[in-house]
Amino acid sequence: MQTARTTGAGRATLTGFIRAIDGRLRSLLEETTASAAYGSRSADRSKVANSGVSGRDIYIDFPLLIYYKYYKRSFAMNTPAYYNLILPVGTQVVTRIEVKTPTGETTCLCGAVGEIVQAPTDNSHTYQIQLPTGDRVSLRRHEFIIRKHFQQADWQRDDVLADYNLFDTVIYRCIVGSRAYGLDHANSDVDRRGIYLPPADLHWSLYGIPEQIEDKPAQECYWELQKFLVLALKANPNVLECLYTPLVETATPIAQELLQVRSIFLSKLVYQTYNSYVLSQFKKLEQDLRSHGQIRWKHAMHLIRLLLSGITILQEGFVPVKVETHRSQLLAIRDQQIGWDEVNQWRLSLHQQFDRAFAETSLPDRPNYEQANAFLLRARRSMV
Repeated sequence: MQTARTTGAGRATLTGFIRAIDGRLRSLLEETTASAAYGSRSADRSKVANSGVSGRDIYIDFPLLIYYKYYKRSFAMNTPAYYNLILPVGTQVVTRIEVKTPTGETTCLCGAVGEIVQAPTDNSHTYQIQLPTGDRVSLRRHEFIIRKHFQQADWQRDDVLADYNLFDTVIYRCIVGSRAYGLDHANSDVDRRGIYLPPADLHWSLYGIPEQIEDKPAQECYWELQKFLVLALKANPNVLECLYTPLVETATPIAQELLQVRSIFLSKLVYQTYNSYVLSQFKKLEQDLRSHGQIRWKHAMHLIRLLLSGITILQEGFVPVKVETHRSQLLAIRDQQIGWDEVNQWRLSLHQQFDRAFAETSLPDRPNYEQANAFLLRARRSMV
């Protein structure tokens, strides 16, 4: 029983600690519009670039950043959401109320802009807000709103998109990954990828559209058409494989037209894109091997497969998805039947073959941007 009481007390203490730290970090990373109060931290500090803070830099203690990145999820607790976060000095706000003197004179209009110049230690006390005139008013947290939130309050994109089921606008759905490669096993996931083409009115609206929509539990991801085409033009391996996979589940007439011209995306850029990805990932695998004595063998298998695919693209002008020739060797890597040194030697040999294929390929230097753009325009006009 004593252990249970101690654990409960420790849990309560830890909850309070996490709330305090999390409130501090969330205020910094999400809500502040100024960083002056945190710019003078000494010694051990980390510079965090956050595009949501008007392009300014925020400085936070390095141990707190470590907590936020690595430990917050480990201490998940059954506690209600807490919204009473302390906002830092420098945050611009908009008042929700009108403030008057005891004699009835208005000192602050409802909707006035101000800046926090003094923050309380908790939300039972007031903030000191300085107005453009230089006057100060004392307001509690519910009596003002953060300015950037006030400006967006009536047209949040997520609220509008909630009225649409963008998955109904999917024009192309296919299966990629291990099942498409023929390297799957009984427990392999079914990875679906594809393209969605939203209604023109939504696309043209203030709210815009997301570059991709996902159903993570179902392992599904669909790119908006323009995003898909841009990635294909850059020789993104995942996107190119979508265009060449034999496992197609949905293809509208627009998608079928795209499949008929899929070769316009193939160019010598495949050499740079595939090579650079494999090089960077093998470097990480080597670091894992030195640091932890083990690697992700399935990942190593797919990196070798990617090199084999890149060589075939340059030599034959199409993207091989289903593995035929080297299936047994690739599975041997996944199942750790081949040692690291042998895998690395195979990789180096494939890089040499890739070099030769690049020197001899008949593919153009760049993909056909004009034809891709013309297709995008036709597709967009079809949704008007």
